[in-house]
Amino acid sequence: MSPEAPLAYRESGAAAAATPPPEVIEFRNAGKIFPDGTEAVRDVSFTLRRGEFLAVVGPSGCGKSTLLRMASGLGPETSGAVERHVENVGYVFQDATLLPFRSVQKNVELLAELDGLPRAERRAIAQDAIRLVGLEGFENHYPKALSGGMRMRASVARALTTKPPLFLLDEPFGALDEITRGALNEELMRLFVSERFAAIFITHSISEAVFLSSRVLVMSPRPGRIITEHDVPFPYPRSPELRFDPAFGKLSSEISQALRKAHE
Repeated sequence: MSPEAPLAYRESGAAAAATPPPEVIEFRNAGKIFPDGTEAVRDVSFTLRRGEFLAVVGPSGCGKSTLLRMASGLGPETSGAVERHVENVGYVFQDATLLPFRSVQKNVELLAELDGLPRAERRAIAQDAIRLVGLEGFENHYPKALSGGMRMRASVARALTTKPPLFLLDEPFGALDEITRGALNEELMRLFVSERFAAIFITHSISEAVFLSSRVLVMSPRPGRIITEHDVPFPYPRSPELRFDPAFGKLSSEISQALRKAHE
């Protein structure tokens, strides 16, 4: 990924003329109980504004992915309210979810194709996205010929084609090796600086959360609740050396302590 010119975006005249609210999504005492009686999330409240990158950390099974599905509308809340002020949401899953019989170009074009855009338009938009994530030269490759990191870049590129004001990322780098994961952290951060979407990023990695985000929410064990919130004061863009800054280590330690206390 590289901080190049933003993607061209097709938007109606009425939508372009309207001034969007600063809030992208609001959780108000939101909870989720599944039909089998499992209470996954309880009484969650927070607001995400345009240009904010929010990371959510917590123990396994605490409801982080459920919270993300609530944010997308794929798994609606059963109590409280989740209000989205945008219709267009980009979702990047833990797995790249590429279609194996389509090339990188065709995979990245998929959402625009489903949206009914003309072939030439969706091809141009996909090529812009492919360039943004650094996959130029691999347009005609199929997923089986790509590394895990490259497949995830293609997944991000596909989500970018709709120019979403809200990105939801569910541990997208969790299965990658440390070196690849670190490189994609840096490139996602550069992409965020370039595009300035709002984002909710689910991760088990405290270091990853602090490096990428402007705020970190810590969740309790199930039923997941927000137990602490931490502002991240480091300005964007951030260099890899930030991870060795004592202030970075101090904040990471505070978040780690909050997680440990949640288990006591």
